[in-house]
Amino acid sequence: MFKADLPGLKEEVTVEIQEDDRVLQISGERNFEEENNDTWHRVERSSGRFTRRFRLLENAKMDEVKASMENGILTVTVPKVE
Repeated sequence: MFKADLPGLKEEVTVEIQEDDRVLQISGERNFEEENNDTWHRVERSSGRFTRRFRLLENAKMDEVKASMENGILTVTVPKVE
């Protein structure tokens, strides 16, 4: 199971499985928050593109991988052969 904290992101996140290399790839992009008001002075979130790659074990069931996003937490479940 993989978990990633991605607050404020939804459709901007992509989960891919590269079956040839047995690699799980999580990627996305956070756009810079820009507002034209004077109520705040600093943004604590980074912006830009990101990619993370994880090599999966030989006993991973590649065709049964499931991903879900809830409250800014991406959960990717990779079942294994018993």
